[in-house]
Amino acid sequence: MFRFAAGLLTLLLTLAPAHALDSSAGKLVVTPMVQDLDQPWAIGFLPDGGVLVTERGGRLLLIAPEGRQSLKGLPKLATRGQGGLLDVLVPRDFAQSRELYFTYAKPQQGGEGTAIGRARLTPGADRLTGWTVIFELTPGSSGGRHFGSRLVEGRDGFIYASIGERGDRPSAQDLSRENGSIIRIARDGSIPDDNPFLNTPGARPEIWSYGHRNPQGAALDLSGNLWAVEHGARGGDEVNQIKPGANYGWPVISYGRHYSGLRIGEGTAKPGMEQPAHYWDPSIAPSGLMIYSGALWPEWRGHFFVGSLKFDYISRLADRPLSEVEKLKSPETNRVRDIREAPDGSIWFLSVTEGAAYRITPN
Repeated sequence: MFRFAAGLLTLLLTLAPAHALDSSAGKLVVTPMVQDLDQPWAIGFLPDGGVLVTERGGRLLLIAPEGRQSLKGLPKLATRGQGGLLDVLVPRDFAQSRELYFTYAKPQQGGEGTAIGRARLTPGADRLTGWTVIFELTPGSSGGRHFGSRLVEGRDGFIYASIGERGDRPSAQDLSRENGSIIRIARDGSIPDDNPFLNTPGARPEIWSYGHRNPQGAALDLSGNLWAVEHGARGGDEVNQIKPGANYGWPVISYGRHYSGLRIGEGTAKPGMEQPAHYWDPSIAPSGLMIYSGALWPEWRGHFFVGSLKFDYISRLADRPLSEVEKLKSPETNRVRDIREAPDGSIWFLSVTEGAAYRITPN
């Protein structure tokens, strides 16, 4: 943590001044940490104090006390629509393994699909090596939307990834396809032997849960449970606790409507389909999800923080039951794409509109 904080101090010397943000916990300080970004999508923290930032157009930046550099070694990307270079996962053993994991839109016959790649970053290197595709959604489809793409390392050591339904609504209920699912795989891409559909005839063995529309945020809570946030259509953005084998209903049930105004499916509930822990109507277009440790703000321990792409704020949700209790809003919170807790307990977020990564700290 000391090295991380020292690296941040170095970065701060050349950046624009901080601004204040009002909150229930008092005044917060919002400081720009990385600027001049183009369509930033994800942040990852390295144990030596470096920060990784992905840009959807295909650039991977390493921000270190010595400066910033664009890393080489990425594969060919499909940057159509919402596709491109998406999430980055720094696993817990990175200091030993030097492995990184990425989601991206992979060009395929017939279009493109969400894929997961693994690569190594050797100390002092300016490139990734050994890029290996450990999963890809097949068959490819056109349309350029709903890739999902958040990565989480579970406490069990397996990788969980959210996969959007690619705009093909019925596919989210089809276990023979990974569209509209959250998958669970080992770090080499193999299938854990306790995955819920491993022995279901015709089902894709990677699937952990299904019936999702476009989950773009995922995180573990303080007990190690997996949660995800997903885009509804017109209304019906959801927060869900992800359970193995569960069906989250899309497009059979929803609290939203189609963009045309027509009703979706059969209503808001159906036996055998999960209810969201929270939903928004109207839609906020949720992206990144962080569940906070309480390191700098003990009163926020276990609270959920969700970025809004549509209404330009960070939603804070508290449990019992889960509900939105505060909107953190400032000139910097425009189209919040990702939100993460840094090793020092500060909160970082990416603004697409501002092209920057910001750090929130107590006043």
